[in-house]
Amino acid sequence: MASVIQKNNFSDAVVQKRTVSDLILEYLIQINVDHIFGIPGGAIEPLFDAIARLERRGIVLSDQNFEHKVRRSQDRDNFKSIKMVTTRHEAGAAFMADGYARETGKLGVCCATTGPGATNLITGIASAYMDRTPMLVITPQTALPNFGKHSFQDSSGDAISIVDMLASCTRYNTFVSHIEQLEGKLFEAIYTAFRHPRGPVHLSIPMDIMSQPVETKGPLFYVASMLRQFNSYDRQGFHALCKLLKTTKNMVLFLGEGCLRQSEKIIEFAELIGAQIVTTPSAKGVISAYHSLYRGVFGFAGHECATKALIDNDVDIVLAIGTTLGEFETSGWCGASILNEKKLVHVDAAQENFSHSPMARLHVYGHLGTLFGELVDHITDDANKCHYGHLLSRKVQAGGKRTSIPEQVAFSDEVTLSKKINLSDLSRAVKPQYLMIELSQRLPDKTRFIVDVGNSWSWATHFLHVKEAETYRIGMGFGAMGWAIGAAVGTALAEKNDPVVCITGDGSYLMSGQEITVAVENQLSLIFVIINDHSWGMIKHGQLLGGGEPIGYELPRVNYAQMATAVGAKAKVINTAKELFDTDLHALLDHKGPVLLDVRIDTDEVPPMGMRMKTLGRDGRENKAL
Repeated sequence: MASVIQKNNFSDAVVQKRTVSDLILEYLIQINVDHIFGIPGGAIEPLFDAIARLERRGIVLSDQNFEHKVRRSQDRDNFKSIKMVTTRHEAGAAFMADGYARETGKLGVCCATTGPGATNLITGIASAYMDRTPMLVITPQTALPNFGKHSFQDSSGDAISIVDMLASCTRYNTFVSHIEQLEGKLFEAIYTAFRHPRGPVHLSIPMDIMSQPVETKGPLFYVASMLRQFNSYDRQGFHALCKLLKTTKNMVLFLGEGCLRQSEKIIEFAELIGAQIVTTPSAKGVISAYHSLYRGVFGFAGHECATKALIDNDVDIVLAIGTTLGEFETSGWCGASILNEKKLVHVDAAQENFSHSPMARLHVYGHLGTLFGELVDHITDDANKCHYGHLLSRKVQAGGKRTSIPEQVAFSDEVTLSKKINLSDLSRAVKPQYLMIELSQRLPDKTRFIVDVGNSWSWATHFLHVKEAETYRIGMGFGAMGWAIGAAVGTALAEKNDPVVCITGDGSYLMSGQEITVAVENQLSLIFVIINDHSWGMIKHGQLLGGGEPIGYELPRVNYAQMATAVGAKAKVINTAKELFDTDLHALLDHKGPVLLDVRIDTDEVPPMGMRMKTLGRDGRENKAL
């Protein structure tokens, strides 16, 4: 693959020699990265300089060879470039890279300068690590000759070592001590970011190396060729699963976050044999809530119908697919429903997940899309149909129907909810359940919902039912507050056609709300919905449900709409259910730029968070919340 530098109307004096930083960008363009998120600083300046040069000149890539060619300025439409998105805090940069990667399937890239710039990235990197989001993190070091001299913001091994700090939350983490190491280590980093289990990788590069000139005509390696999915699977495990299916009478599929982007063949398999489908909270977006086989979420803030499907005595196999089987996914490691040695079969593309299911009857490793595609073909093959007739006879028609919203909240015939609410008096404060209903029912089918930590998790998991698969995102692995704010900006930068909605709380917004100015700067069509109860809501209700002392949960009564208006966003306060009902959500989507809705909710409504209280050992008081 070749990189071809385009000259434009700038004088030749402006076109500087290629540096290591230029070379890094050429590798990123190979794999179609078009955004980098970060904040400038002295030591990271060589990378910012290279991005500025790239924006002026452009790079055209050819699959033929690595020769340089010069194109005329009228070819500018063919240029490949990278946009630098300057965030307001480095954690926001990592969150945005996370959201961008989830939306596009590409590598998320973020950067920061030395010292506190690099350490501020850590929460976002740890979040990506736990959620297995492919991300490249680039941090600089002070110049090599200055190591150990108490240089400004030194984050080398002689001072506050950023490499040591990131060792436990990256899949690959290295210091580049010589220019000859750069391409090999960059190649290894990008490759590792996409290799199961995927996640963030980190390169620490001294400032003087980043600015060194390079003499090669282009990248030595074609890294994009190594990022293709290896569609292999464990054939021995596959045949064992096929054998087990011959005696299986009734199966439930339990889908985890590893099924995202791999769900087509899995759902086809479920439709083929009429298997009910349950998801973890983080995998809620794998399937439409209106699919006729869907039975809701099991685990944190889950649905009773999902639990009933799993513990049904007629079910002899629970097929757990692409799940880490963590606390929130298993309702506190419940043995009766999931971690059941008689029923559990675990299928995954990440072998490390099998360490969480030692009791399973069978473990099957492999690429999920390929494995279930083969499974469908095997079962429907004419020579094999006689062995699986008992399953094929259960085949159902895919789909499902939507229902109107009665006084008792419900979305479909398949998924029932735990809470009855009275909507007869719309003059009262907004019920958070009603807010979730309005958002999911009135916004377009392809709306991306990005859900933040705290009560937002509870209300959205239980009450917000998405109409289309792959439109619901949540960062449950590490539980970083404010994640959704940055992730929504990254999503909106990547997705220009469909609406993006960030559901967050007032506590999270006070942490990361300044990132709305990035959305203003880039004129992103993005709606921020703040669930405003002037408190750390999950703390408040946790203390109430667990019999703890009511302390430390209060937040000031802030008008977030005025804050948003002050930085150039459109905003509105919603005090009552009627004001929410009268708000034209589609008109808000037409606004060029971000919109913030400051929704004042009924603070007495208890979120469905009882599972978390049980895990904490603080469910001493009577608790009816799920």
